[in-house]
Amino acid sequence: MNLFTDFEARIKSALEQIDIVKEKRSELDFGRIAVEPPRDASHGDVATNAAMVLAKALGTNPRALAEIIIAKLKEDADVADVSVAGPGFINIRLSIGYWQRLLASIIEAGTDYGRSKLGAGKKVNVEYVSANPTGPMHVGHCRGAVVGDALANLLAFAGYAVEKEYYINDAGSQIDVLARSVFLRYREALGESIGDIPPGFYPGDYLIPVGKSLAGDYGVRLHNMPEEQWMPIVKDRAIDAMMTMIREDLAALNVHHDIFFSERMLHDAGAAAIRTAINDLTFKGYVYKGALPPPKGQVPEDWEDREQTLFRSTEVGDDMDRPLIKSDGSYTYFAADVAYFKNKFDRGFDEMIYVLGADHGGYVKRLEAVARAVSEGKSKLTVLLCQLVKLYRNGEPVKMSKRSGDFVTLRDVVEEVGRDSVRFMMLYRKNSEPLDFDFAKVTEHSKDNPVFYVQYAHARCMSVFRQAREAFPDLDVSPADLAEAVSGIFDPTELQLVAKAAEFPRIVESAAQSQEPHRIAFYLYDLASFFHAHWNKGKDQTDLRFVNDKNRESSIARLGLVYAVASVLKSGLAITGTAAPDEMR
Repeated sequence: MNLFTDFEARIKSALEQIDIVKEKRSELDFGRIAVEPPRDASHGDVATNAAMVLAKALGTNPRALAEIIIAKLKEDADVADVSVAGPGFINIRLSIGYWQRLLASIIEAGTDYGRSKLGAGKKVNVEYVSANPTGPMHVGHCRGAVVGDALANLLAFAGYAVEKEYYINDAGSQIDVLARSVFLRYREALGESIGDIPPGFYPGDYLIPVGKSLAGDYGVRLHNMPEEQWMPIVKDRAIDAMMTMIREDLAALNVHHDIFFSERMLHDAGAAAIRTAINDLTFKGYVYKGALPPPKGQVPEDWEDREQTLFRSTEVGDDMDRPLIKSDGSYTYFAADVAYFKNKFDRGFDEMIYVLGADHGGYVKRLEAVARAVSEGKSKLTVLLCQLVKLYRNGEPVKMSKRSGDFVTLRDVVEEVGRDSVRFMMLYRKNSEPLDFDFAKVTEHSKDNPVFYVQYAHARCMSVFRQAREAFPDLDVSPADLAEAVSGIFDPTELQLVAKAAEFPRIVESAAQSQEPHRIAFYLYDLASFFHAHWNKGKDQTDLRFVNDKNRESSIARLGLVYAVASVLKSGLAITGTAAPDEMR
């Protein structure tokens, strides 16, 4: 049961019974009516703006209309009290019986509570990480990996058909550099002294095993070949080795993709996929021959002061037209982006979400333009940009530089602080805001460490069940039994905990609609705070303790409350990709 959609329906039903509403129903927009928690919890359990958004159309003032609505809502047996506040907000306090039935519904649903049909099976492709296969994952990739993975989990929980995708950039000039760097390590493995790694090459030690593998398989044969012969062999071996490493790094972070799409596929068969995509845009009138003026600021690599084949992207929202084919007949990198989007569109996705680093901000408009042109508005493209993560150790910055080979890998971070700490903390700030990650802070066992605080709440829930079995050795209750015992939940602080758990469906849907998985992390921290606060009250007020060995009935009722909280915590943590431990040491 979704508390807020339930009362939205009840309020709209009440409005339909009011005479002045009936008279002008066709002129009224019920879509603007919102039902949500009041800003101040002391004002009630739910609030609505119905009177404020309808008053003008009805020719009355909001407070007067609110009084009419209130009179109708008082007829609802589940409404304990209702009042008007401010310019016309209506605050509703719900009956204890309603909260008890809602608690029963949470218990019965278990970890499916909050699961939504919002997405209605809409096909969504979430592409994230997509790091160049030139080395192990570093911490700079970490935030996008977690945001993309959690967003995909969230959308799936909200009823979307989601596919997680990784785009392998294995066709660019950086792959040539990678192959030459590996060939250098191959020569080293043959016993040759290679000296210092040349500038521009990848210097990391992670390439040494690849060179040794080639030496073991080919001996000196590669060394005796011209570059055009050994290059494709070394490229394939290097890419396979790097992608194996990347998959292992991602698995350590509990990130698993459904599809690994190779850019080289777009260039196969004479770049047939790219040619087809350009032909499609040409047919739609978006391609022409022309020359571009030099852009302001830094000049991109694909700009030429001569006639090129251009995409008329300014007609679909871009700042400037984009080159597709260079004057020498070769395709631009952007042309591959067009072909890649067309591939996704042809696979039937209704929406494509790209999770990119903040340094890709300049790509947003051009990608959106591609989506409008290729799909003719039938598919939506969304780009989420993840701001940088700054690493600290006890407040001191940790430096990293991928090109130098001296960088902090994703695996380094996971192994030091744990997968769950990394994932949760990467979500504990909106992706568009910078994030400071301190190794010391995320391992603290305190309220100031969000992942510990939330996981500890779930572990405490499980400890309550262990205490109950100790107090009542013959205790054997099912979720159905717990749901039947909810009449024993009536204390105001217990009902507040029910109310906080009942917000979960609303949080899931709002987070999915806004594509902001950090909202789940924030909510889980709030729910954990409510639970810990109630636990602490039980220390001083024995009648509020979850387990009372002198009262079996009240203990079973409260086990139902704990079961509900644990279920929501477990579901929310699963969305974030974080474990829900039964105990913590």
